[in-house]
Amino acid sequence: MADLKEELHRKLQAAREELLSRLEDLGEYDLRRPMTPTGTNLLGLVKHLAGLEYTYLGESLGRPAPETMSWIEDGSIWENADMWARPDESSEYLIRLYRRACAHADLAVAGLHLESPASVAHWPQDRRDTTLGVLLIRMVAETAQHAGHADIIRELIDGRAGAGDEAFDEPYWRNYLAQVQAAADSFAPRVAGSR
Repeated sequence: MADLKEELHRKLQAAREELLSRLEDLGEYDLRRPMTPTGTNLLGLVKHLAGLEYTYLGESLGRPAPETMSWIEDGSIWENADMWARPDESSEYLIRLYRRACAHADLAVAGLHLESPASVAHWPQDRRDTTLGVLLIRMVAETAQHAGHADIIRELIDGRAGAGDEAFDEPYWRNYLAQVQAAADSFAPRVAGSR
């Protein structure tokens, strides 16, 4: 079991770093602006995951966060206040908050076994009791999912894509995109009366 815990922890740490890499070299506007119809934005993803790290790999394991988060304290988290950065929340503050939450979670993971009991206060009573293993899997999945969102958001902002961040080769991608579009077009709905 120790190997499984270590592998899950490594995957979580890698996904965290991938997420943060998508924020590099961007100004406050690009970090904050909503890039999807549902408002997905880079700092919002970081803010959201900071709260999850402190909740699932902290509070739920009997290791509460050493700091408060206003959106949790005032209940506005249930109105998606954890998914965007208010003007008074600097990117520096939110990124540091996330790093502190991750460090706090890392200490809990290192000091416990996968079978260590946990209790998630906001889950339904019949599912509230769980284990570190279940919560670690949940955090790997959450973080990887949001790192993928961040990758797409970053590509929409400035074209920077992929883990390696290779230079954007516009002719290559234009040709590639044309091939993908042509394949999709072969399934496009036909307008009535056209041949």
